[in-house]
Amino acid sequence: MPLSVKEQLKLLLVNPVFLSCICSWFCAQFLKTIIALIYNRIKNLPDLFEMMFWRTGSLPSSHSAIVAALCTSIGFHSGFHSDLFILSLCFLLITVRDALGVRRANGIQARRLNEIGKELDSKKIINYAPIKEVQGHTPLEVMVGLLLGFSIGLALSLLQ
Repeated sequence: MPLSVKEQLKLLLVNPVFLSCICSWFCAQFLKTIIALIYNRIKNLPDLFEMMFWRTGSLPSSHSAIVAALCTSIGFHSGFHSDLFILSLCFLLITVRDALGVRRANGIQARRLNEIGKELDSKKIINYAPIKEVQGHTPLEVMVGLLLGFSIGLALSLLQ
């Protein structure tokens, strides 16, 4: 007999792979918020909530933490030889490459375009509306995220 939606949801909420991902994301965002508070980068309550739940970039990388926790916990749960682990490892490599390369390059390019646009706007050459500067990550931010996610994935896998 198939499980009810309520039973499936209950099983999801105690799944060690799911828990390691959620815990690593929360820990990364929490650490990111604490660091921003220490350096006085948060000016008001909406900034605090945005940093805690949504904002990307900064130390540690929550993207890297999630995929490291996912990969680690899948390795322990399904085996490091499993197809699922290999899939999660490939997903980790793509995510880290994106955080270090593509998103970082886009953010640098957007920042420079905004500088040029602001200068042209101030000289009344064009009307310029700034574009969003997507923040990528530095290698240190990614490495700390990977270590955080690996540690949480390992801890939750061993406590299981």
